[in-house]
Amino acid sequence: MRTLCGLLPPVAGTVRIAGENLSAHSPASLARQLAVVLTDRFAPGLLSARELVSLGRHPHTGFLGRLRAADRATVDWALEAVGAGHLADRPATELSDGEWQRVLIARALAQEPRVVLLDEPTAFLDAPSRVAVTVLLRDLARGRGLTVVASTHDVELALRLADVVWLTDREGRLRTGAPEDLIRTGAVAAAFDTEHLAFDPDTASFALRRPSRGTATLDAPPALRPLLEHTLAREGLTVASGPADHHVAVADDGSLLLRRGDGEAVRVPTFEALARALRGGSAT
Repeated sequence: MRTLCGLLPPVAGTVRIAGENLSAHSPASLARQLAVVLTDRFAPGLLSARELVSLGRHPHTGFLGRLRAADRATVDWALEAVGAGHLADRPATELSDGEWQRVLIARALAQEPRVVLLDEPTAFLDAPSRVAVTVLLRDLARGRGLTVVASTHDVELALRLADVVWLTDREGRLRTGAPEDLIRTGAVAAAFDTEHLAFDPDTASFALRRPSRGTATLDAPPALRPLLEHTLAREGLTVASGPADHHVAVADDGSLLLRRGDGEAVRVPTFEALARALRGGSAT
């Protein structure tokens, strides 16, 4: 990432933006081509969100840094583009992590760059905010014609939304392609599978590996079957189609029925009770 934004020289090869070598740009020229959003949260002082985003206009305002009407319009557009227009007058120190990330992306957009580089843009965010920020970046790339490059450890989300993935494997080799290319070739599984974790190419998600404790059959409507499979997998049970150690069914009233071997079925009211019963505890 530091090489891509010109802070470190390439070990080999060149970095080009719109066909022009990165090293040919002056700092001011580069700032009009490339914007960077880092993870570290800095102290914004007494700046409002709008004033923080206005700093992105610095490459365009000259030595005095005075904002013209066109600059202010660009700042307002950037705030609206990331869904942060309502935050414009709020002190930046009062922004939540998700709001802060949106405002920093707006500051990058205010530079009007060709390329936006982001280092772990979803770090420290809760699940809804991670999805919202990642979808925002995809929409900016598609709708605004930006090149968006983001480093992330949020592999599942990247595989769902990225156009192209650069994956560094365990040997340090770079694998590139559409998410589906890397899934089909096994590159994702090879990079991340461990004794306790396995990548499922059918769902493009990770699942825990658990030592098998037996088998179970299921009789459940489609809406509940994935939840039951999840519960069984967590308890180390494999879903079978033939004779099994357990049988789990869903009663007409929605309660769960568990039968161990050829024994009598026991009614359990919740998935928690089912899991406890599968572990050999009381079903109630």
